[in-house]
Amino acid sequence: MDTAAISFRPPAPKPRQKPPSTLQMMRIVYRNPLELWGEPSYNEPWISITGGIGGPLLIANDPGLIRHVLVDNARNYKMARVRQKILRPILRDGLLTAEGEVWKRSRKAMAPVFTPRHIAGFAAPMLREAESFAARYEASLGGTVDVSRDMTMLTFDILAETLFSGEIAGEPDSFASQVDRLFETMGRVDPLDLLGAPDWLPRVTRLLGRNSLAFFRDIVSRTIEMREEKMARGDGVPEDFLTLLLRAEGPDGLARAEIEDNIITFIGAGHETTARALGWTIYCLAMLPAERERIEAEIDAVLAAEPDPVKWLDGMPLTRAAFEEAMRLYPPAPSINREAIEDDRFADLDIPKGTQVLVMPWTVHRHRKLWDDPEAYRPSRFHPENREAIDRFQYLPFGAGPRICIGATFAMQEAVIALAVLMSRYRFDVTPETKPWPVQKLTTQPQGGLPMKVSRRSLDAKP
Repeated sequence: MDTAAISFRPPAPKPRQKPPSTLQMMRIVYRNPLELWGEPSYNEPWISITGGIGGPLLIANDPGLIRHVLVDNARNYKMARVRQKILRPILRDGLLTAEGEVWKRSRKAMAPVFTPRHIAGFAAPMLREAESFAARYEASLGGTVDVSRDMTMLTFDILAETLFSGEIAGEPDSFASQVDRLFETMGRVDPLDLLGAPDWLPRVTRLLGRNSLAFFRDIVSRTIEMREEKMARGDGVPEDFLTLLLRAEGPDGLARAEIEDNIITFIGAGHETTARALGWTIYCLAMLPAERERIEAEIDAVLAAEPDPVKWLDGMPLTRAAFEEAMRLYPPAPSINREAIEDDRFADLDIPKGTQVLVMPWTVHRHRKLWDDPEAYRPSRFHPENREAIDRFQYLPFGAGPRICIGATFAMQEAVIALAVLMSRYRFDVTPETKPWPVQKLTTQPQGGLPMKVSRRSLDAKP
């Protein structure tokens, strides 16, 4: 079957035909930044704007320029002001927002957890959690479920079991609603930040999100207390992410505040990107039944022959490709923001000190000079025989350079295992209510969720 000819175009904002006014731009950025981008963003290698709100702005789409900013001259670029104003109130000195020596300390402390050997050791608990979660759908057969919310719950269960050995305080159900609330409020760009207003002016977004943030901070405090009490009693404690961070505390390691910030980073955001990408994958495959059947056949064959989930990521190239293509069209982190520390130059482009540099996976992944039929969902782009045609810096679901996502391999393994379990048992189909619209709230979320009908696959289709 020629899968290159089989595709569909999932919902996305159409490129704007003319620039918005300043007031319109502020409204769009607050409501949904994905609707801001115009035709040049999907056609030009870069767009340099010297005047406007916040000073010089560079939108980088060219893979060579992206490599220059994120890798070759990464030392000259710090985290952008607007991005930090959104994330730092939530994550403070967590891995996503820390800079300089604080970031280096945290990255070094976490590195042992995300080695290939440790990630392979997570495969079995990932499988157990996925199977346990999938069993819940037995009570919903023939009915409608919100796949977007369900994937948030599933990935939280997996994160809790693998990185925290199941010892996170609080109830998962309340956790999911608080994640939604936090991203709905503090996860938005506040208009005052765009205008460069002083920090002492209160931001409505932060005021609205205070209770949700307090909820997560309380979870972190109680989770740490539970583990420290266990360690003090001399009970055997798992050598997991939580224990590793706590043992890294000290003058030559992490401060207590840094430990807390990194825990909230992983509890609050560490699973969210994978959850969104899983939801979009299931939706896209429901809209492309022929491709879904091929993936079901691949999953059935691998599960019948290979019980070890460690080997599924390499053994299911079609499943992996479907997930990667979903991340192309709906990048979990749709923007990467940097700021030039000193004057810089790339080719014939001058980048003055203080320039805000936007690397937008949303537009790079849909750029007409980089992709064939970029708006179409076509997993065959990522089939093994086609992967070499994709430049490393035109596909950025996990970022690039020194600050590339530390959990990228973890997420890929988790996603393939979750899809294998769910799709070996069930089918998820769209309903008249399934009308997702991508909205940027830190991650690329489907507005209104993903209501879908769940049914059991026929018995003779199961391994």
